[in-house]
Parts: sequence; structure tokens; C-alpha cells
Amino acid sequence: MPSSFSQSPNAAVDTVFSGLWIPLVTPFRDGAVDHPALAAMTAQLAQQGVSGFVACGSTGEAAALDKAEQLAVLETVLGAARGLPVVMGLSGYHLGQTVAWVQTLSRYPLAGLLVPAPHYIRPGQDGLLHWFRTLADASHVPLVLYDIPYRTGATLATETLLALAGHPHIRAIKDCGGNPAKTQALIADGRLAVLAGEDAQMFTTLALGGTGAIAASAHWQTPQFVELVALLRAGRLAEARGVWQAVQPWVAMCFAEPNPAPLKAVLAQAGWMRNELRAPMMPASEALLQRLQALPGISRP
Repeated sequence: MPSSFSQSPNAAVDTVFSGLWIPLVTPFRDGAVDHPALAAMTAQLAQQGVSGFVACGSTGEAAALDKAEQLAVLETVLGAARGLPVVMGLSGYHLGQTVAWVQTLSRYPLAGLLVPAPHYIRPGQDGLLHWFRTLADASHVPLVLYDIPYRTGATLATETLLALAGHPHIRAIKDCGGNPAKTQALIADGRLAVLAGEDAQMFTTLALGGTGAIAASAHWQTPQFVELVALLRAGRLAEARGVWQAVQPWVAMCFAEPNPAPLKAVLAQAGWMRNELRAPMMPASEALLQRLQALPGISRP
């Protein structure tokens, strides 16, 4: 189901990858994935105006899930998403195994795959081009590039991203690169849908002409984030500024400790799930819990 937001002025941009997307947390209960909680959360968020979901992203603690768990999470999300598009996150550093995983995922009705650079290896730009082009060639659905050097150790140069934009199966980017000049260059180029991947940068990215955001903090106060994205995409900056100022303290608090610990603490308090993460991730500290509870609206779902 495409986004309800208006199409980008540049017709080359894939309008599916626009609006507000939620990178879903993975609820746990006694060490196992809590599928009823995951389904209920996905269904509730689907009714609040979001454009799509990411399953098994970094917010979903995917690195701590085995392949069978990841597929089970994906199936639950697809079943609860009420027709909204779903992107599946993947990662790796063994190209052959990652290609095989892409082929396994091809049997699911996905809108795309969220793909970062291979972690730990830190290839050069030629190696990064080979990595993404090989996976794009193997995929039946579009790739969303995930530029997040602080997790992978690999920096995608602007020239590399622009070269990848020429591949017919590479359609969007989750931009966590932290380089405003690169972000502006990709928006100006117009071939990739540019989604803000750092929640704190979503106002700036959308004001510059980005198509949307993949925002973990938008699990909470979701209608306000939907409104923020819509206002920014409509160019109504003064109104958007007021919404942003209201949600910004929550955005900052959401990343005061490693994601998704603060978010899960708030969702657990609202009764959506248990406050449980998979080691080595740890729950939010008691000090942060007290600060979270002091935020307006945090005690009610």
C-alpha cells in the first residue's frame, strides 16, 4: 500500500519509500520472541497513519535473533501490518551467505530490503559497490541502502551512493551517515528516496526535501510524528517547527542510552510488552527511567 503523502516533485523517486516508517522493536517474554505482543503493537501502529514498517532492523535487535526467529518475526509483522508495506532488515559480511539469505526472503511479499555495508570488514569503495550491486542483482525487491558507518565501520562516499543510484533495484536510502552535504547531494540527484534514519535529523532532512523518515522514537506519540512528516513534506515549516519542538525532548531521551532500551522501557510501562532485551543489550537504567517518567504524556499509551 503506497504512502498517502503527496508525490515528490522528482518523479524518479520511488514514492513507496516516503512518509513515516516504524523500525519495529522485537518484544521478548522469558527470552523468546513475544509474537502476540509484536502483532498487537504492529496492528495498533498501522492504524495511526504510518506509511510502513521495518522488521528486523537494528531497533529490532535483529543481530541477536537467529534466522528462524527473524523469519518468524517477519511473518508476524506481515500478518499484522494491515496491508502496509514492510521492509526486511538484513546484515552480514559473508557475501555468498548474504545472497542466499536474500534469495530466501524472496518468497515473502516485501516492499524492500534494508541493507547496510558489510560490518567489520571495512572494504573500500570498489568493494562496497560490488557488495550492494551483487545483492541488488540477487533481489526480487528493491534495496534500501542503510548508510550507518558507526555500526558497520564502512563509510559510503557520495560518489559511491550516486553510482549505486543507477542500479534499477536500488531505490532508497536510510540516511544515518551524519554528513549534511552528502544528504543534500542525494536529494538534489533525485534518484533515491532519502529517508532520515537518525531521528534527531528528521526535521532537517525533510525540510531539505527528503521523502520521509524511519524513526524508532515514533513508536510513541505516533500521530504527532505522522503530522510532523506531513507538514514538512507540504513545506509548512512554521507549523512543523511547533510539532518538532513538542516531540524533540522525547526523541533526545529515546537515545540517551543504547536503542531500543529507553523505548522498550516506555512501551513496557504502557503495557505493550515486557521491559526485556536480549543480552548483551541491557534494560534502561533506573536513572533514565525516572527521567522518562517525568516527560509529558509518558505514563499513558
